[in-house]
Formats: sequence, C-alpha cells, structure tokens
Amino acid sequence: MGSLPASSSDLHFPHSPPKQPQPQPHSAVDESTLLNLFQSQQDHLNFFFRNLDLSQTLAFTRTLLHSRGTIFFSGVGKSGFVARKISQTLVSLAVHSSFLSPVDALHGDIGILTPRDILILFSKSGNTDELLRLVPCAKAKGAYLISVTSVHGNALAAVCDMNVHLPLQRELCPFDLAPVTSTAIQMVFGDTVAIALMEARNLTKEEYACNHPAGRIGKSLIFKVRDVMKKQDELPVCKENDLIMDQLVELTSKGCGCLLVIDEDYHLIGTFTDGDLRRTLKASGEGIFKLTVGEMCNRNPRIIGPDTMAVEAMKKMEAPPSAVQFLPVIDHQNTLIGIVTLHGLVSAGL
Repeated sequence: MGSLPASSSDLHFPHSPPKQPQPQPHSAVDESTLLNLFQSQQDHLNFFFRNLDLSQTLAFTRTLLHSRGTIFFSGVGKSGFVARKISQTLVSLAVHSSFLSPVDALHGDIGILTPRDILILFSKSGNTDELLRLVPCAKAKGAYLISVTSVHGNALAAVCDMNVHLPLQRELCPFDLAPVTSTAIQMVFGDTVAIALMEARNLTKEEYACNHPAGRIGKSLIFKVRDVMKKQDELPVCKENDLIMDQLVELTSKGCGCLLVIDEDYHLIGTFTDGDLRRTLKASGEGIFKLTVGEMCNRNPRIIGPDTMAVEAMKKMEAPPSAVQFLPVIDHQNTLIGIVTLHGLVSAGL
C-alpha cells in the first residue's frame, strides 16, 4: 500500500535568509555646519549668562555654604547625570555631598536624609514625576529642598523651599527636544557654584591634593622626596680610595647609573656616574686601572633634602646647565640617606 502524500504543512522548502536592513544614506557634515552649531550653542549659553538671576544664585550658594549636614543632589535622566557629577565635584572639594536616586529614595534610601541636610532637585521642566513624588517624603524627613529648573511656574518650584531658575533660550536640537543646552547650563551653573564654595571655604592646594592621592595632581602636592627615594640598603656606595675598576659591579648593579662616594661616617663626598666612567676610560686608557673613585668623582653634585616635594626634585634634575638622572638625598648633617632617580619619579606617576 502506497504512502499518503504529505500535506502542505509537512513539507519543508528551502527559503532565503531574511533581508538585512540597508543603511540609510547620510548627509555630509562639513566645517560650516559644525561652526554654525557651535555658534548657536554659544548664543544659547550667552543667553543663560545674560539672564541668570545673580541674587537667586547668591542665595543658593550661601545656603550651601552654611549647610550643617550633607548636600544631596537628585535628578532623573540627563539631569540626574549632571546632578551626580556636581555632587562628585563638591566631594572632591571636601564638601559633604552625595547623589540620591529619586527611585531608590522611595524604596528605602530616603532614610539617609536628616533635618540638617539639603536636597537639590535638578529638572529642566520642573514637572518630573519621580521628583514630585519624592518631595513630600523628603519634607517629612525635615530636609531643606531646592529646585533648579528652567521653566517658569513649574510644579517642582511651587513645592520646594527655594528655586533657582536657569534661563534657557532653547535646546540646540533642531526639534528643541534633546537636552543638550539645558544640561550644559546645569553643569556650568553647578560647577561654578562649586568653585565659589571652594574659595569661600579657603580650600588649600594641599587639602585639594589630599582628596586626589592617586592622580598626578595629588602626587605632585603630597609626595615628598623621602616617599620616592631609594634608601640606604639600596644605595650604590663606595669610598673615595676605592679603585674605579673594583667598583664596576656596584656601579652597574643598583640601577642608579652612579656611585655615591662617602666617608666613614656616611657623609657624601661626591658622585661618580657611568658617564664619568666612559670619559675617564677615553682619557686615561689603561691608566684607569690605577685610578681611585675619589680622583675622578664630582665633588659638587646637585643634592636634595628628604622633605622637599618630589615634584621639585624633578625640576632640579631638569635645571640648566644640563639635566641629571639622579639626586643624592642628604640630611641636615650632610649624611647620605637616599637617592632619588628620574626613573623613580616617573614610575611614581610624577
């Protein structure tokens, strides 16, 4: 008995792969287009500068300056990114600040607020639902609320203790929708106020550096020579009566490119470098076998103290008439206690 013919549902036909969407052609971007956009953004920013209410800004800045608690920032979307960044700037300037997510706040994080704190709400429209829901809860905690908005008569300004209006002519976006100018003026406003607080609090360079220990700024203002120098057990030392040829291993093995010539009490007499070795060999030939380190060393080398800033050591190495690769470190009694090298400074991030 023959088999029944397969139904159409049982048949499998090869099919072509789905078509990939074709890339849409783009209009060219030329220098003139970019220049016009930058000039337009400049005009929008100038509108902000011309129309900013300085009395509002002064009241805002003084309120932050006299804060007895933590200054919290909040916002949604792009305004939230700006709020977080401004908070981080203040933290780096030794101001007690933090970012409070409006969503997380309504799920427990609002417990961090106290009556001593300030909560600053960034919103272009002032009608952001998440922030409006946060307001009564923050008020119940006793925090002082400040709105920073760009639309007059908005709901957020009406329910906060203070409002700062950031004048916005329009967004650079051709549809006046993408928040590119509004976030720019929020950032300019917040960071400028942060610097005003920095100056009012008389923050020193050293205090600022303490908050940036891993960066080059911090290292240049915190690190001293004693922090980056090689210490006594790592030093390539010899006595002035030692023969040059007997000290070649010491000269080359310590990675300093020199010998530090000392007396019995570890006082520095001079230095002898690998460059001095080459010059002596060229001038003396076989006579080098009889020469002592003391006869050929530099008895007036550049030196530095252990409490000098490391960045100053680098400047001293690079000073005229010619750069050097190391500086012996001596104490106030001319006792050798270390050596700082250019390689060591660079390795430390300076």
